[in-house]
Amino acid sequence: MSLLEWRDVSVDYAGPDGPVPAVRGVTLSVERGEVLGIAGESGCGKSTLAATVLRLLPDSARVGGEILLDGADVLTMSWGKLRAARWSDAAIVFQGALHSLNPVQSIGKQLAEPIRLHKTAADPDARVRELLEQVGLPASRASAYPHELSGGQRQRVMIAMALACGPDLVIADEPTTALDVMVQAQVLDLLTGLVRDLGMGMVLISHDLGVLGTTCDRIAVMYAGRIVEIGPGLEVFDDPQHPYTRALAGAFPRVGDPAARYAPVGLPGDPPYPGDLPGGCDFH
Repeated sequence: MSLLEWRDVSVDYAGPDGPVPAVRGVTLSVERGEVLGIAGESGCGKSTLAATVLRLLPDSARVGGEILLDGADVLTMSWGKLRAARWSDAAIVFQGALHSLNPVQSIGKQLAEPIRLHKTAADPDARVRELLEQVGLPASRASAYPHELSGGQRQRVMIAMALACGPDLVIADEPTTALDVMVQAQVLDLLTGLVRDLGMGMVLISHDLGVLGTTCDRIAVMYAGRIVEIGPGLEVFDDPQHPYTRALAGAFPRVGDPAARYAPVGLPGDPPYPGDLPGGCDFH
């Protein structure tokens, strides 16, 4: 049994002229100990798909299909079971740590909240210290406020928060946004090390192909709400099969390739409007 399965999942948002599809017929799975990457440009439905796992979408969204978290369908869970699953079974590392953390509460207090809520540790404060050390921060930073930390430190706090209740699955939505290259590498090494050491599964969402290629066991490429290609790690971009994947890979500069560095090939045009999709292949 897979840790996570999306089965023919679709998401529609309410629009002025009727439903607007954001995700269309996505079928994917994540195994324990695996890092699954989801690639695609902004607006293709990556974050919407991630939010379906813990039913974090607004009430106006209509979700179809099945989302099996360790065999249980999230979409049919009672509110009590869903509340128990959040943090304990699956957790999300949101992008933009400064906007996700409460600016008027200390880091330690925010980390302790899910631990106390789910009663997963006899001593929440000791668990907070353990979490901070696990992500490479001194335990003394528990008394700090978000604005007193650097961008990389705040992102480490978000990772610690996701790990607070020992989930089997972590979804990292653009976890390296706005971080410099060195800090990006540190955050990614931390995430992949935790997956390896703790045996978790992870979904890594990013528009940065370099991040995904060096981090993920498999990569799914998303365009206009659909998965257009999926394959092992770098193979997806080294030998792309779908025209969109080829165009996406061609637009990304490669180290040691002067032609790609000085004359990258862009993708002309814009993605189709979700409410008015063309016939046939969406990418043409």
